[in-house]
Amino acid sequence: MLDICNRMKKKIEILSPAKNLVQGMAAINAGADAVYIGAPQFGARSNATNSVEDIHELVKYAHLFKAQVFVVINTILYDHELADCKKLIYQLYTIGVDALIVQDMAIMEMDLPPIVIHASTQANNRDPKHVKFLKDAGIKRVVLARELNLDQIKDISNATDVELEFFVSGALCVSFSGNCYMSIAGGERSANRGSCAQNCRLPYNLIDGTGKTLIANSHLLSIKDLDLSNQLPNLIEAGITSFKIEGRLKDMVYVKNNTAYLRKKLDAFLENNNAYQKASSGKTHYNFEAEMDRSFNRGYTDYFVNKRTEKIGSWESPKSQGQLIGKLIETKANGYIIENYDKLNNGDGLYFINEEGDPDGMQINIIINNIVVPNTFKTIKSGTVIYRNSDASFNKLVEREDSTIRKISVSLKFSETNDGFQLTATDEDGHKSISFFQSEKDLAKNEESTIPNIKKNLSKTGNTPFIVDEIDVVFSSNWFLPISKINEIRREVLEQLIETRITEYHREEFQVAKTDHPYPVSKLDFTYNVSNQLARSFYKRHGVTEIEKAFELQWDPGKSRVMTTKYCVKYELGKCSRFQKATMGEKVVEPLTLKQGENEYKLKFNCKPCEMEIWEKDAELKFDEED
Repeated sequence: MLDICNRMKKKIEILSPAKNLVQGMAAINAGADAVYIGAPQFGARSNATNSVEDIHELVKYAHLFKAQVFVVINTILYDHELADCKKLIYQLYTIGVDALIVQDMAIMEMDLPPIVIHASTQANNRDPKHVKFLKDAGIKRVVLARELNLDQIKDISNATDVELEFFVSGALCVSFSGNCYMSIAGGERSANRGSCAQNCRLPYNLIDGTGKTLIANSHLLSIKDLDLSNQLPNLIEAGITSFKIEGRLKDMVYVKNNTAYLRKKLDAFLENNNAYQKASSGKTHYNFEAEMDRSFNRGYTDYFVNKRTEKIGSWESPKSQGQLIGKLIETKANGYIIENYDKLNNGDGLYFINEEGDPDGMQINIIINNIVVPNTFKTIKSGTVIYRNSDASFNKLVEREDSTIRKISVSLKFSETNDGFQLTATDEDGHKSISFFQSEKDLAKNEESTIPNIKKNLSKTGNTPFIVDEIDVVFSSNWFLPISKINEIRREVLEQLIETRITEYHREEFQVAKTDHPYPVSKLDFTYNVSNQLARSFYKRHGVTEIEKAFELQWDPGKSRVMTTKYCVKYELGKCSRFQKATMGEKVVEPLTLKQGENEYKLKFNCKPCEMEIWEKDAELKFDEED
């Protein structure tokens, strides 16, 4: 009955990034229900590729815990790459990968194995019509645009029963769902091809329509990092079933800490919840207290999930701000007295804004009494707010292999047979393993029961992925058994159970079939990233009549729109006539221009949809009166 009830519950998943095999296994140990990882080619993080062999190892480890492995093939593809991409997909299917995350619809045109397909957030997943189209085309899960609010997510969920995934932690791409063309417009690096130059993290001057510099040398397109950990219940209610952590280029501490933090948050919600359940097996035991502000972060925002309510820019610096410590009270000799100095450790990295208004930092050499002594002394004004952006003690603790230990519950039954003894292991998912050994039955020489000692040795699971939560010893007499035999049969039964869990793992399969239902729009501009003939065929069969080439194939230097974003420079300045009219004062003189070295970009504000566009300097912009 319990198993039936569990099958009726909807599974809720934490999805963690994996830069490589080691970090993927660490994410699973930290409590991830699934991980996403890059393949040797075609991933949107060119510095996070992995061999098929390493992915295979990760698949086996993940499946042991009934966790899933998704491989990102989310770059746009050129015609000469299609054959290699198809070959890679067959390899990934053969090694047991659970799903592919794709952007390019060319993949939907290929003759594929029955592998599940997820639509990347770069596939224009912003409204019910587009998401429903993808579901009807055979997509099993859609990674929604990060710019959506709760009401919009609910509308999408009500329109289709496709699985919905949403980013809840990590860095935010300032452009709509990663559709950014600044990299390629400024050089040869295409974000859609896995080589983002991170133009959004550079310093810019903001110049108004009169040529006056309003702000100098500030990171005007850099925004805070995402933290929706307090929104998990609201997102589940809205229809999200997978919570995604950004960060395939992040370090081990980030992956383990953020995964552990969200695991605890989600488990607290799932406890005694009759509608939802965890999506994988086992329970993680932690040797550290997870805190999001101890991971790399630029300060946190909930972005637009609760609509536009706050400023989200991280203009001072694109670097990690970290954990707030306190104000600098005074400088003393070659060190500082800092509020809450007792939180600090030798080797910590500190972050602050110096008197010139620039981000600055230092490393702690030693703390003597209440004086923080740095490796390199710097003059800091009293009252300066001090952050810790590298916690040496915490990092060392989290990096340890035993900082997260994941165990699957198992019950053991040890009983006698006609010619010996047998041990049956049954895990929390109902998988069974049985091991026997032949032995003459000898009674113990004293009356003291042998059962407590047998149970003690059966419970020693060591480095296996199991933890024994119940042992039943069924004897007709007080039999004596050598400890070596008890240990041997325990090892055998648990090794068999590992193999049983992996071989009996059920991977969902789905064979994509070609469809011809109408696409929501009949004309596609370059933001749909159509870069090959197969994708063109896909859209044409679904009723699209006009298809513009991908930006990378038709860039007009100096005249192109390189970004559309919900982020708004005027709002950050307090000059938004829609939300800040009562306090905005004088309007800024447009057009506003961002300048970085020789590169200049014009800003266009579309107030009806509440969006900002970024254009290259030679573009001719038309402004509506209401804008």
